[in-house]
Amino acid sequence: MARKLLAALVAAAGIANAQAAGADYPIAIVNLDHTALRAGPRDGAQQQALLTAGDVVEIRGERMNYLQVYDHRRERAGYIRADRLHRMQLSNDAAPALLEVLRHLRDQPGAEALGLAYAAAWIQAAPAEQLKGVDGLDAFDALGTLAERLARRASLGLAAGKPGEAAATEQLEAAAYLGIAFKSYEQGGRMHICYTGDAFQRVLAADPRLERRATAALALTRAECTDHAISLQERARLNEQRAELLDRVATDSLPPWLKNRLLLRRASVWSSVAFARARSGDASAAAAAERALGELASVAKSELPDEYLPDYNDAAMRANAVRWAALPPAAAPTRLSVVTTKGQPGETCVALLDVEHDVTKPLLARCTYGMVWTASAAVDKRGSALALAVQPLDGWRELWVFRMRDGAWAVDVLPPTAGDPGLGYIEFAGWAPNGSQMLIAREARSEGKYRRSFEVLDTATLAVQHQAPEPAGLAVFQRWQDALWKRASVALR
Repeated sequence: MARKLLAALVAAAGIANAQAAGADYPIAIVNLDHTALRAGPRDGAQQQALLTAGDVVEIRGERMNYLQVYDHRRERAGYIRADRLHRMQLSNDAAPALLEVLRHLRDQPGAEALGLAYAAAWIQAAPAEQLKGVDGLDAFDALGTLAERLARRASLGLAAGKPGEAAATEQLEAAAYLGIAFKSYEQGGRMHICYTGDAFQRVLAADPRLERRATAALALTRAECTDHAISLQERARLNEQRAELLDRVATDSLPPWLKNRLLLRRASVWSSVAFARARSGDASAAAAAERALGELASVAKSELPDEYLPDYNDAAMRANAVRWAALPPAAAPTRLSVVTTKGQPGETCVALLDVEHDVTKPLLARCTYGMVWTASAAVDKRGSALALAVQPLDGWRELWVFRMRDGAWAVDVLPPTAGDPGLGYIEFAGWAPNGSQMLIAREARSEGKYRRSFEVLDTATLAVQHQAPEPAGLAVFQRWQDALWKRASVALR
């Protein structure tokens, strides 16, 4: 990556032989968005194109207060006002000044493409030994930070459809022309643009500073920057790699807010690892689920900035969705129980049994491609209903309710929310003594909306009778909530 970026700046200006060109390359960086490339050296001359900050042009002459340039990205020649360009000196002597500008632009939102051009310039100008030292790591950290921030800006602009965010897209194209790689991923009906992370890989591998390493690890493990079209096996391998990468950063000496962010990311990733291992029958799924719950429990919520509260909720939903993997199997209920058998390839079939019906002649059977958490089975005191947690997707857990209806057994599937599957869970929280009511907790983020609620359902119809954002708002919850649920669920965090 470093050697590729070394020549990116001069290549962007159309110079075929960088080494033969000498120290003073005839190039300049556009330093303002909406810079006009004109047909002549006057303000009233015809506009050929609008350039963005970070575009690189080749200088071919000078007339009055204009530079005659050629823009290789757009394949256009013309004139640009000299005060809108910064002529580059790419000698070793120029490297310190370029690095200072880069360090300044690193923390300037809106100047990402300009900063990336200066990063490329510094990498071209700096001596080889300096690239391997602290200054080089600073430059690559700045490059990664700028590239990721630009990708986020462009993603937000696409989602909101804001005309003002078109500048981010233009800067993205300028950065890509310098050789900085981005990829696009669609998730939940929304397009995410992501920096591929080459610079962060360097920082994580060589920088001894924990804060830099933590920031790099977080950038390299974003869930939205994952191709959801890959196979389950490939996704499982990727999540194992993400978990290993996050574990390379020690948390003890990190600032509390950054430590919390790393813990949340670990909780999310280890939840995904646990789900994949459980689906494959790997006995280590329990340890992975325990790891996810432990990382989440270590988060000091009081030290978490408000802007990261959505990440906290997302990590909690993922960990709670897979928490049954960490719990030992419960004793089989005496009145009703469930057993699982293999169905078609990839399927698990659930059979509902009682004392008079075994697996060869069950009360009811239904198959699923999801993960059936048999330890979650909860039966009401009358033996007339059973609740079962089934997880069809990573981070998405549903509730199956078996109950007698019109003289026959039936099963209803309750999703966390009525929208498209996103992130969330719905779980059994208790029975009323007479079995007429069932308590549930649900939490979900779907189609851009977040919801968390505690509800009382009519067991006969599964209609919601009462609901509240906290269990304290429902007297029924105070009396009848299940002891195991209260002890183990993340819903009560």
